Order: sequence, then C-alpha cells, then structure tokens
Amino acid sequence: MDKSYKINVAGVERDLPLCKLSDELYIAAFVIFGDVELTVNSATELLKIAPEHDIMITAESKGIPLVYEMARKSGENKYLIARKAPKLYMKNVVSTEVTSITTAKKQTLYIDSDDVALMKGKRVLIIDDVISTGESLRAVEKLVKQSGGIVAGKMAILAEGDAKYRDDIKYLEYLPLFNADGTQKDI
Repeated sequence: MDKSYKINVAGVERDLPLCKLSDELYIAAFVIFGDVELTVNSATELLKIAPEHDIMITAESKGIPLVYEMARKSGENKYLIARKAPKLYMKNVVSTEVTSITTAKKQTLYIDSDDVALMKGKRVLIIDDVISTGESLRAVEKLVKQSGGIVAGKMAILAEGDAKYRDDIKYLEYLPLFNADGTQKDI
C-alpha cells in the first residue's frame, strides 16, 4: 500500500505521496506544478505576510509558478529566476553551487548581468516552494548578495523538518519528515 500525508495549506487539502530518500528517511512530495488552485491560494497567503521588497527571485524549480503568481498578484511586472544552466542570451554570468535534499548531485545556479543590475541596491525577496535543508535558499541568497542586492526576506509555502525552527524564514505550513513505515520522524 502506498503511503501518503494529508496536508491543508492555504485552504487547499492535498494528499502527498511519501518518497524514499534513504532507508531511514522519506519525504512527502509537494508539487505545485500544474496545481493552479494551490499555487494561487499559496501566493495570496504568502503576500499577506511578505516583507517590503523591490523584486522577487527563485531558483529554477517548483518555485517558478509561485513567484510568477506572487508577482502578478502584487502588480510587479518582473521577477528573477536563478537558472540551472547558463543560456545563450545570458551575458557576464554569475554562479554559485548548491546541493539540495531533492537533488542527487551538486548543481550550479546562474544569473546574468541584467539580473545583477536589477538587484543592485534593491530589496530582494527570495521565494521557494519548500525549505528543507536551506541549501537552495543559501545559494540564491549568495547570488543576491554577490549582485549587491539586499535580502528583504525568505519565504516558502512549506518548512520541512528542522526548517520550522528557523527564524529567518516565513512560511505557511510545516511539512514533517517520515520514517519508512510512514510515521512522522521526531525532530
């Protein structure tokens, strides 16, 4: 029998399948891609607690539809994405490495000189779907600071595991970690 975790976030209930990371650790797969209701509701609720900012950024991940919807709802015409690979149109690329809990190997995130210029001296709000180890968040924060931007805040829909104890992030709900039998891990 497949195990799942029922969550209610931003007034939307979903059953999240449990996925094996190791023999001792399972996570609940939270995927907002294709889920318009969850994305729109989460963006609305995050904007209610968002700090003042000039521009938003996310890593090239499931945070993309979220940052898009947050920008759209707040009337911002621009948001930034730290890309996983440099693109031909990118000039004077700035990069940093990241290892995430859901990624099998190290990755590199990239922005270009246009993104650097948009962040320089500006209050930048970092957005993600789930914060777990915080590695992706740290990588994006490093890019913001390398660009001369000021981190206005860090937000996600969910804080997973120990991330719920962080006082430097804002989030809507807690997402536990799980044992192989589907029970919640004690943290």
